[in-house]
Amino acid sequence: MTTLSRTLHFYRIMAYVVGVGLIAVFVCIPFDSVEAILGPIHGFLYVVYLLAALLLVIRARMPWWMWLIMATGGWLPFAAFVVERWVTRRLKARAAAA
Repeated sequence: MTTLSRTLHFYRIMAYVVGVGLIAVFVCIPFDSVEAILGPIHGFLYVVYLLAALLLVIRARMPWWMWLIMATGGWLPFAAFVVERWVTRRLKARAAAA
C-alpha cells in the first residue's frame, strides 16, 4: 500500500466518522444532555478530518480549492459522504490514467 492510498484510506474513514457524527448531533439537538456530549466530540473529529483532508491534498498534489470543498463536508449533513465519493473517484480515475 502506497503512502497516497493510505492517506486516502484515512481520509475516507474520517469522512464517514464525521458524517455519521454530524447526523447524530443533528438528531440529538432536542436532547440537550446528549448533544452537549456529542457536539464537542464531533468538533474534535472534524479537526482531525480537516487535517486528513489537508494531508490528502498535499500528498495527491490537488488544487487548494479541493480542500475547501472537502472542508464543507463536515458542515452539512450527508455532504461528507458525497464529497468523499467524489474525491475518491477523482483520485482513482487519475491513478488509472497514469
